[in-house]
Amino acid sequence: MLRGKSGEEIELVRESSLLVGKTLAEVASLVRPGVTPLELDKRAYEFIHDHGAVPGFLNYNGFPNSLCISKNEAVVHGIPDEKEVVDGDILSVDCGVLMNGYYGDSAYTFKVGEVSKEVDDLLETTKRSLMLGIEQAVAGNRVGDIGFAVQLEAERNGYGVVRELVGHGLGKKLHEAPEVPNFGKRGRGPVLVDGLVIAIEPMINLGKKGVSQLRDGWTIVTADRKPSAHYEHTIVVRKGKAEVLSTFEFIEEKLKIEA
Repeated sequence: MLRGKSGEEIELVRESSLLVGKTLAEVASLVRPGVTPLELDKRAYEFIHDHGAVPGFLNYNGFPNSLCISKNEAVVHGIPDEKEVVDGDILSVDCGVLMNGYYGDSAYTFKVGEVSKEVDDLLETTKRSLMLGIEQAVAGNRVGDIGFAVQLEAERNGYGVVRELVGHGLGKKLHEAPEVPNFGKRGRGPVLVDGLVIAIEPMINLGKKGVSQLRDGWTIVTADRKPSAHYEHTIVVRKGKAEVLSTFEFIEEKLKIEA
């Protein structure tokens, strides 16, 4: 049976998750044609340390950087490199921090300059599927209710839902029980309990659902090499309505200013 966290634990996860949102907003201010993923990673590393935390992903199972930056057909776990991004690219930026013994985790897909309507629609649908999944994260529902909501929204718009990668619980560890797939059947899976902290993170492909891993041992790409989008929030299950611990507000305020 799943266990909810105490009020004190939830507040610590919230603090870490809010720092993730601020870090992603700092990254947002730098995203433009000509920037390199490695430059974004370096700034995130500095920003996290400046705020009394450490990057949650750096050296996690051997991952070499602070951010996962996945471009275009890369779904997740992309390793930041020195290749400049160009107008029309999309970048999934996944960030985790560890502060006061607890993790925060969130991801946002950024547009580099102007993207096609086809790609823009993919991003909007992926973000919407995340919000619909969060609506199902209430005490008494089951994990499958979250996945069903995400899958329904994505597939009815013609997109592929990645099966091999899932959301997860988090707290003192970056990955805790339960796994939270982005597909499923209503009424199936573990029962969600009040106080349960989970990260919900739809990974939705413009084309088919299939993925593969690159030789770097980390980067997951779409099998058909079409673009993929990824958004993630850390939330706490509550009675009646889930509470979102992370935030996109800092990011979207910054993007509005930059525009």
